Amino acid sequence: MAYLAPIHRPSSIRHAIQLSFLGPDSVDLIVAKANRLEIYTPDAQPPFQLVLQHTKSLYGKVTLLEKIRPSSSQTDHLFVGTDRYHYFTLSWDTVNKELKTEKAYVDIAEKAARDSQTGDRVHIDPTSRFMSLECYEGVVNIIPITQAGKGKRKAADAVEVGELQDPIPVRIPEMFVRSSCFLHKRPKGGDKHHNPEIAFLWEDVIAGNKMRLKVRELEFHSTLRPAEDPQSAELEKGREAQGEVELGASHLIPLPPPIYGMLILGETSISYVDEWEYNIQPTPLDEATIFTAWCAIDTQRYALADDYGRLYLLFLHQNDAGEYNGHTLHVLGQTSRASTLVYLDGGMIFLGSHQGDSQVIKIEEQGLQFLQTFANVAPILDFAVMDMGNRSSDAPVNEFSSGQARIVTGSGAYTDGSLRSVRSGVGLEPLGAIGEMGAPVSAMFGLRSSRGAKFDDTLVVSFVNSTRVFKFDSTGEVEELEMFGGSQMDECTLYAGNLDDGRVVQVTTSTVLVTDPDDSMVQGTWRPTGEARITDVATEGSTVLISLDGAALVVLSLAEGDVQVKTEKTFGTGSQVSCITLSPSLPGAAVVGFWEGSKVATLSLQDFSELAAQSVAEEEGSLAVPRSLLVARILADQPPTLFIGLADGNVVTFSIVSPEQLFAARKSIILGTQQPNFALLPRADGLENVFATCEHPSLIYGSEGRMVYSAITAEDAECVTSFSAEAFPGAIALAGGAEGEVKLAIVDEERTTHVQTLHVGETVRRIAYSAELRAFGLGTIKRTLRAGTEEVVSHFKLVDEIAFQELHTYPLNEDELVECVMRCELDDGSGNGSTAERFVVGTAYLGEQDSMRGRILVLEVTEERKLKLVTEFALKGACKCLAICQGRIVAALVKTVVIFNLEYQTAGSPQLVKKAAYRTATAPLDLSVTGSTIAVTDLMKSLSLLEYKPGRAGLPDTLGEIARHFETVWGTAAANVSENTYLESDAEGNLIVLQHDVNGYSADDRRRLKVVSEMLLGELVNRILPISVQPTPNALVVPRAFLATVDGSLHLFALIAPGMQDLLIRLQNAIAERVRSPGYVPFSKFRGFRSGVRDMGEEGPVRFVDGECVERFLDCGVEIQEEICKEMGMEGKSEELRGMVEGLRRIH
Repeated sequence: MAYLAPIHRPSSIRHAIQLSFLGPDSVDLIVAKANRLEIYTPDAQPPFQLVLQHTKSLYGKVTLLEKIRPSSSQTDHLFVGTDRYHYFTLSWDTVNKELKTEKAYVDIAEKAARDSQTGDRVHIDPTSRFMSLECYEGVVNIIPITQAGKGKRKAADAVEVGELQDPIPVRIPEMFVRSSCFLHKRPKGGDKHHNPEIAFLWEDVIAGNKMRLKVRELEFHSTLRPAEDPQSAELEKGREAQGEVELGASHLIPLPPPIYGMLILGETSISYVDEWEYNIQPTPLDEATIFTAWCAIDTQRYALADDYGRLYLLFLHQNDAGEYNGHTLHVLGQTSRASTLVYLDGGMIFLGSHQGDSQVIKIEEQGLQFLQTFANVAPILDFAVMDMGNRSSDAPVNEFSSGQARIVTGSGAYTDGSLRSVRSGVGLEPLGAIGEMGAPVSAMFGLRSSRGAKFDDTLVVSFVNSTRVFKFDSTGEVEELEMFGGSQMDECTLYAGNLDDGRVVQVTTSTVLVTDPDDSMVQGTWRPTGEARITDVATEGSTVLISLDGAALVVLSLAEGDVQVKTEKTFGTGSQVSCITLSPSLPGAAVVGFWEGSKVATLSLQDFSELAAQSVAEEEGSLAVPRSLLVARILADQPPTLFIGLADGNVVTFSIVSPEQLFAARKSIILGTQQPNFALLPRADGLENVFATCEHPSLIYGSEGRMVYSAITAEDAECVTSFSAEAFPGAIALAGGAEGEVKLAIVDEERTTHVQTLHVGETVRRIAYSAELRAFGLGTIKRTLRAGTEEVVSHFKLVDEIAFQELHTYPLNEDELVECVMRCELDDGSGNGSTAERFVVGTAYLGEQDSMRGRILVLEVTEERKLKLVTEFALKGACKCLAICQGRIVAALVKTVVIFNLEYQTAGSPQLVKKAAYRTATAPLDLSVTGSTIAVTDLMKSLSLLEYKPGRAGLPDTLGEIARHFETVWGTAAANVSENTYLESDAEGNLIVLQHDVNGYSADDRRRLKVVSEMLLGELVNRILPISVQPTPNALVVPRAFLATVDGSLHLFALIAPGMQDLLIRLQNAIAERVRSPGYVPFSKFRGFRSGVRDMGEEGPVRFVDGECVERFLDCGVEIQEEICKEMGMEGKSEELRGMVEGLRRIH
């Protein structure tokens, strides 16, 4: 019933590690973004950049990363731990260029144990003999690492040296461990080692939350017969550190030789703990702070990061014996708030951030240099949908993949807070503009102005009755030429280009002209006889195919200097030509489109005999007239593709096996309502992309073995040509608009989610969009640090929708914070029932005494685009959420849901009047209103439905419960996605679809919300926004909502068409059985509902389809695809199934 697909992948980085993974000498950085791994390597060419080499999704959210190297491996292996208490190891398969599972997943889950309250941790002891895992309170899993054996033990060892053995759970009394580490110990001499020691920094709750430091000795007992006598480990022996540990202590840093010991990072001090007696020697900080991450640069220098986005350099001083002799701490500069730090080399640090952009930073004498930035939209606190195609607030939203719908998010926190505009499409990087031509451009062509030129340097711009030529030099400077060789400048140019020998060909409506670019001499011309006009032209090498008024075709050869007619043919009135093309993939043949019968045919260039023909009309009488043709190599190791642009906006494609087998594997897609025209864009790898211009320009390219259609961020592009100039390699020229503005740009080769950023410097906690006012209303929170004290202030800002420019700010009271914001239409007080656009803001006060206070503010926007208070209402608690129901304000307070009405005692004195109220189970967090029904998401008690009834005949308004979900669910957000159907998310990362059976047999049935679909997303959803999308005919799924998560991902939720539910669920099951994820974690454990009450990891998702899983069908080989089709009863229909899955992919 339910379908979920990602439209923006998680971008938050909490874990990263450097290792030699791709090769023995490679230095790679692997980062974890929720359930995805990304592998980067430094670019060999300056300036320094990290280049993405590979990305892969896992079945589980990554919580741990570490590196190990078995003795037989020339590269490091990656140890991965997930939130489902699985761990596994991966290596790089250099042959297949993909991740290889070295050790399948091991499940260390303990149902009776309590999850670690301070995060999971993994450590490897300095002698590489043991690994420790901390995932539960009071439990340390010790994993022995196989060592080289001796004597009998060597003969008995069958396990490879360096491999991980089975985990051994060891109990410890320390709870609430904030940090831990293995300590470096001085060697005993020879091959003997001390028992490893682990330090635990923990919070003693019994002693009043006092911080303590305990060092425990790891005793390991091996065995020659592990099956009969299991190995064991103990952490019984331990010693307390001597001295006070400050309450704000958060991190332990183990110090390597020759210093030894460890450091404790605290809020007010950095303490050294010696290796002998574990005496704590604190050194106070100049200014209190909260450290969040650290990394070692060398044995004496460490980089530290704090909660306020500052980066520090900690330098350890040594005495003559190399021992610790104090330290100094320097502030290097301001960065994003770091979640992880990885030292790369040469003074460069990778800073991974959860609440800001991740960065590559170089430490220099004068400060920090930012070498690279990775955009991050996490955490998404709120978002709004701004549709560039439909401007009215109640109009259906365009599909996100069209590029028309734009999602604007409130992202980041505090100084990293920002507005992000997220949009799907292929991006254009502007390089410059020639300017407006003063008239619409009909065509453009790039060519070389001399025989020896290696780059395009001349741009021919054609108009209805004239041609202009622009010349570029090697630096990118441009000038317009009055004349260009012997070219015709007073006619429309249909084609201009270079032959293989460098000569220039120009085809106008009356002439074919061949000139020598070096001496501007005309070497050959050809003109049609009589009054015939050239209406279309296609070229390939020295062959030119001419269409004369659509009634005749002529083949010209330009190979021997002059222009020679090779073949010509006149067609009858019933066979008029509509379009033509030539291609090196079809030697000796042309593809021709005809008006009559919507026919496309391949004709021999020798005598125009028909080799193959096909009607492209699906229905008789349709406007499926072929109007543009192109042959391109889109996919590697695949036949070329024939593109046919039809007059009704459709694009039909066929795979070209041979000129006689031209029409195989037909596919069709609608790009718009106008005929699309095609431009070929060569790629560096020898393949080609196709730029299709219509009212919604699209780029057609190959990705992951399939052809993808993507919107492109060039809305007004009408003419496009490749123009790879010396100053602009790989560029294209675009023209569009009534004035014919000509620009140069670089086109991304694939579709991505494009993110534009407006740095706010404050937490954008809430966002509301008004299409009528063309502005956003933002509820922000600003945090500053003054004299070691945090100060928090909150504002409501009005921001322009296009420029993201701040128009006005409405300050809130001291210690007052924005909780919620909405836009709505309320009574304007005119007395005639008319309404006006308003922003409504709900607030709460900080502090214990003020925690039971809040306000509701109603604001209007004046003609000067300033915010003005209409009225306010004081509350005895925080206002958590706002909605509008039948023109009245619905407010979710601390324990109640209240209906307010804006009433006017006089024209100038509006006030909010309480009309009805309902007390919820615990605390309402989110509201979703449909008609008179209000869906309330509760903190602990899932979802309940309230019905609002206005009072009649003097009776008061009523608000009462009509149904609820009788299950413990810690809800976070909800939305109505269909009639009597609701989507809810919970704090444990689950998605639940609930249905209200209004026609139930009994009253009890009608009072219960039943679960119809459920799945584990694995990310906490902060906001669900319902949308109304006009579905395409025969759509498999209908988009109903967008979801935004803490990890920065955006998802599209859709309902599956009734007749397709069984098909997609069976397809998901079939793919999940055959496609294995790294670590071989089962799909059911990854997507099965999981909460503190029940775990559906064995059953998997219930009536919920994971779009990412289904789309993996396109990545499967032909044999597996046929096998899946056979299992589903669709034997021989793999092409049909591929088309269906490609259609699903295109919706996002």
